[in-house]
Amino acid sequence: MTDNTDTHAPMSQPGFRKDPEVRKITITDVVDALGAGLRDFRRAPAYGLAFGSFFAIGGVLIILTAAKFHMSYLSYPLAAGFVLIGPFAAVGLYEVSRRIDSGEHLSWRAIFGTMWAQKSRELSWMAFVVLFVQIMWMYQVRLLLALFLGFRSFASFNEFVLQVIGTSEGLMFLAVGHVVGAILSLILFSLTVISLPLLMEEDRDFITAMITSVKAVVTSPVPMIGWAFIVTITLIASIVPAFVGLVVTLPVLGHTTWHIYRKCVVHESEAA
Repeated sequence: MTDNTDTHAPMSQPGFRKDPEVRKITITDVVDALGAGLRDFRRAPAYGLAFGSFFAIGGVLIILTAAKFHMSYLSYPLAAGFVLIGPFAAVGLYEVSRRIDSGEHLSWRAIFGTMWAQKSRELSWMAFVVLFVQIMWMYQVRLLLALFLGFRSFASFNEFVLQVIGTSEGLMFLAVGHVVGAILSLILFSLTVISLPLLMEEDRDFITAMITSVKAVVTSPVPMIGWAFIVTITLIASIVPAFVGLVVTLPVLGHTTWHIYRKCVVHESEAA
């Protein structure tokens, strides 16, 4: 059994662990990680397609639910907000990539067993962080709707679209909404891009994981923000055809995120 005790820890602080060390990465590292993500998807396509399909079906159900309750005008913000939980939905994909990296056996039982075990670990707290940002997203949408378009409902999604693109108030709603959404997305990206795979691999508290994730973005702003841009554009393109594109793009993005994490953070065994 591997001894995880830090031999460099001060004797006055038994159990002390240094915070994860963050490396500076480049655009080339992101490209390399993307290639590794594609290789992982090709090596274990069944897992990627299954997780991608589950996520895509979830998006469709959310939109259908909005239509059922005559709230089709919320379809676009709901779809955009649903994409925010993509990093959390990719947890199973991180485990697939981890096992491929370490040469461990891949099986549905092992993957789902690892995911189920997270319910009693720090990763479960990250669900509240993602949920909080999701709630903030929908709250600001409702607030901006009230500010720019008034307290009104729309008979159909087409009526909502015509109101948004055909009036100055609607265009202002779109502009401000996208700016606020971009800010929330950047915050969530910075908090989760490294923290989720880190919590999958190491027994860390979620606060340390989020701080490490933000450090990674601050340390390598250009490649990390570039990766965020790639993720955003890819996900937007994927949800247009009724979320079908997510079946392939979500697993590739998930596997790639794992490899970006491995490039950004010094593993405990490497730091020893």
